[in-house]
Amino acid sequence: MPMGDTNKSLGPLAIAGVEPYQAKPDEEYMNEAQKTHFRKILEAWRNQLREEVDRTVDHMKDEAANFPDPVDRAAQEEEFALELRARDRERKLIKKIEKTLVKLEDDDFGYCEHCGIEIGIRRLEARPTAELCVDCKTLAEIKEKQMAG
Repeated sequence: MPMGDTNKSLGPLAIAGVEPYQAKPDEEYMNEAQKTHFRKILEAWRNQLREEVDRTVDHMKDEAANFPDPVDRAAQEEEFALELRARDRERKLIKKIEKTLVKLEDDDFGYCEHCGIEIGIRRLEARPTAELCVDCKTLAEIKEKQMAG
């Protein structure tokens, strides 16, 4: 695909196949349209991850050959171990997405869990499972670095 050529149906910033939200002037934060937008993103993302997990399981079943050569068997086991670690991270992310969908239903989505202010549409589009505003997240990262150092 040549540089600059984008899929006509999706803009370059589409998230999980969903176009970025276009807020209207004086629009109320986390109104029904915004909630619907983020629900669509979260559900599409969760479905993509679930499909990837299913593909891996199918791939491992198909490829689970009993190699007589120990080197071949070890290489396959290493490949499977890497895939399983990646799928484990994806399973944890699926759980986080599901937790976020519950927050959406309970009207707790989009607000910082620490200070309660609005996280913001753009930050949520970059990280739909964000639980902290930029300031609280920055402070948490600074504290984390100080604890590690």
